Amino acid sequence: MQLGLVGLGKMGFNMRERLREGEHEVIGYDPRPEVTDVPDLEGLAAALTAPRVVWVMVPSGEVTNTTIVGLSKVLGTGDLVIDGGNSRYSEDSPHAALLAEKGIGFIDAGVSGGIWGLTEGYGLMVGGSDDDVAKVMPIFDTLRPPGPREDGFVHAGPVGAGHFAKMVHNGVEYAMMTAYGEGYELLAAEDLIKSPQAVYQAWSNGTVVRSWLQQLLAKALKEDPQLAEIKGYTEDSGEGRWTVEEAIRLRVPVPGIAASLFARFLSRQEDSPTMKAVAALRNQFGGHAVQRISESG
Repeated sequence: MQLGLVGLGKMGFNMRERLREGEHEVIGYDPRPEVTDVPDLEGLAAALTAPRVVWVMVPSGEVTNTTIVGLSKVLGTGDLVIDGGNSRYSEDSPHAALLAEKGIGFIDAGVSGGIWGLTEGYGLMVGGSDDDVAKVMPIFDTLRPPGPREDGFVHAGPVGAGHFAKMVHNGVEYAMMTAYGEGYELLAAEDLIKSPQAVYQAWSNGTVVRSWLQQLLAKALKEDPQLAEIKGYTEDSGEGRWTVEEAIRLRVPVPGIAASLFARFLSRQEDSPTMKAVAALRNQFGGHAVQRISESG
């Protein structure tokens, strides 16, 4: 099958390679001349045979919006756009409506797999009409992991459902990573434990907490047993925040996901104002000692 692919970053580049290995014809566009196959979106549209399918794999937000607006100007009736980035699900309906004015179909696709997707396959969560999804199943089947389709692919519902599912997926991922990190810290604090890495390695088989994330932490600890080369500063790319916001809207309690999001905020503070206030309060009401910054700094 022929596919246009916009965005050849870490994931997009590997997706192009996996699809080409699966004998699909992939024509990629990226602003970086060293990786692009065509000079611009117009060139991409001209290189594809109608009805055309274009997969957008760029950062969420304004870049995605600009790309979809650009595609609406160069594609036409019967063509199809897939947004495979981490867009917020609420942006999908406006994008679908914009493209529908030109007779262009739209699918939103949540994609999980990171840099390992090239060899392991990508978990896919898609939203769109049955007809549109059926048109591009050969692409989805090549990108997903081997095995039964339902174990790596879901047509979650209409437009918006794919990105909603991916948003919740990433919220769960936040909580899992925090739990694994807390477990590592507790193991490392106990002198009885000779090697936290060995414990995490042992958890890779036969235990109820085994997972790919757990195996990746075992790998990271083997490469750097004290994690001495890594700072604890952790960014969030938006999905965790959106998950908590949607949980509030739907009145669904998600304390684990919320706590993991706030833990990321905490990681960015060199000296917590909250804990400084707590120390000051203990000193005020109980005369408890505080550690003061010296005049020399």
